[in-house]
Parts: sequence; C-alpha cells; structure tokens
Amino acid sequence: MYSFPGVTRAGHALLYVILGPVGPYFATGAFNPVSLLADPSFVRAWRGGVGEYKMGGNYGPTIAVQSEAVKQGCQQVLWLYGDREEITEVGTMNLFIYWTTKKGEKELITPPLDGIILPGVTRQSLLDLAREWGEFKVTERTLDMKELLQALDAGRVLEVFGSGTACVVCPVGSLLYKGKTYEIPTMKNGPDLAKRFYQVLTDIQYGRTKSDWAPLVI
Repeated sequence: MYSFPGVTRAGHALLYVILGPVGPYFATGAFNPVSLLADPSFVRAWRGGVGEYKMGGNYGPTIAVQSEAVKQGCQQVLWLYGDREEITEVGTMNLFIYWTTKKGEKELITPPLDGIILPGVTRQSLLDLAREWGEFKVTERTLDMKELLQALDAGRVLEVFGSGTACVVCPVGSLLYKGKTYEIPTMKNGPDLAKRFYQVLTDIQYGRTKSDWAPLVI
C-alpha cells in the first residue's frame, strides 16, 4: 500500500494461478472455422510500446473493436499495423499462413516477434514441430495484407489458422477487409496441416504422447 495517490511502478506483486475446465473457446465449436475482421483504421499495439506483453492496457482498447467485429458477423479481429497494413495477430491467437510460394514451394509463415505481438507458447510449439518435421519451409517474417490478398487471388493460400493456449489451433474460414469478404480455403484443404498440429499438441497435453514439453507431476 502507498500513502499517496498516483500512478507508479509497483514495489511488489501477488501472482495467482487459476485452473478450471473449459469447453470450446469459440461459440462456433471445437475446430470449426472462424471469420476475422481486418480493419486498418484500428491498431492494437505499436513498436516501442508493450504489445508483446500481457498487460491490461493492451486489452481495454480492443473491446470496442471486438464488438464491432461481432456486429459485422466476425468472431475475431485481425490486427493490422502501419501504412503497409502489416499482419500482426488475432485478438486471441497468433496467426499462421500455409501457402505455396511463387516458386512453387510449400511454406508456413507467421509474423515475427518484433515487439507488437505476443510470443505465444503455442506459436513456438508449432514452429518447433514444423522445423522438426522438415517437410516444408518455415518462415518468421513481416507479411502485409497486399501480399496475402495477392496470394489468395492466385490460389496459392492453402490454410490460415491461429494458435493459442485457449483455442490450441483454430482454422480461419474468411476475412472481412474493407467491406469485402475473402473466403479462405482452409477447410477445403483438410485442413491437413492445422489438424495435424492440433492432434499432435492435444496428444501431448492429454498425455497420450510422451514429450519433454509435458513432464509428469506426481
């Protein structure tokens, strides 16, 4: 306790760990595709700020935008950044795009940890698994809306999905951008990769597969 009013750095903190059973994170159900609103007029975080941390200040301003997404028939917001409309993350998930490059190579791409997205544990798990498999190129780099839309138009996008503690892996079925809905063929393509990630991760989480990621506590 402080004897004066004001805003300052806390001298101590009390941390809580709360556990509870949960069902599917989205109302659409487990592993059903969600739709995203991508509106460049809204910004979640900026470089030099605290966008890479779980801080209350990152969440308060997003509530109104999330409500707007729901009004427009979307489940979540895809946050864009800057004049180039860089793709960052979804409200509750890191984002992954699985596509065929212009050179015909399969690639899994996700935005880099550049200070404006959360360094998700599930995000890192997917990257580690993909690199261990060694079946396709794995890239962390900046990607903008123009590049994504061009790939969609060319039919090169195979799957788009999110990752997070609550949703594990969640397919994306459509994207609402500047008044136009872009259908994403995630479910038409299985989605083979997203399902594979989901199965491998949940097998580890539920103890069906032994892993160094999930040591047994007795």
